[in-house]
Amino acid sequence: MLDSLQKMWANKEIRKKLIYTFLMLLLYRLVSVIPAPGIDPSKVGSSMDLPLLQLVNMMTGNSFSNMTIMAMGITPYINAAIIMQLLTVVVPTLEQWSKEGAEGHKKTTKVTRQLTVVLAFFQALGMSIGLKAAILNPNPVNILIIAITLTAGTVFLMWLGEQITANGVGNGISLIIFAGI
Repeated sequence: MLDSLQKMWANKEIRKKLIYTFLMLLLYRLVSVIPAPGIDPSKVGSSMDLPLLQLVNMMTGNSFSNMTIMAMGITPYINAAIIMQLLTVVVPTLEQWSKEGAEGHKKTTKVTRQLTVVLAFFQALGMSIGLKAAILNPNPVNILIIAITLTAGTVFLMWLGEQITANGVGNGISLIIFAGI
């Protein structure tokens, strides 16, 4: 096994991809400590008794309990991808795209990204309203700012995952989930 690792590291292209993947995952972990604006993380941490919230927290690498800009993680993207897969069976246009090969895949990916942004915003809005007690100044403008910030965190993770897939080693979204856990 050590011999295989040495051969892999000796290959310049593979080494470059491994370093790129590692740096992108490091960037993800660094960004995961930036707090969301206007939230008192200590008040969020006190509401972590529910098993569902503990699961969400685990999947986001403790970003949820610390209420960072990555509090939602990549979950809205996963939800959007599942919804798109289910809709492919029902919606004729999506079914046609699935049969078009690479061009259809591009169209489906674009719609999945758009659906991710919509889902992320509504999930972030719900999260912000649900955690109103943890918001320092819970007025509608601050709730909207927090929701937009959390949505931007999810969009950044989606982009990061796509970059890892394109330029690194492995499936970027899967690696982000792994790095979060």
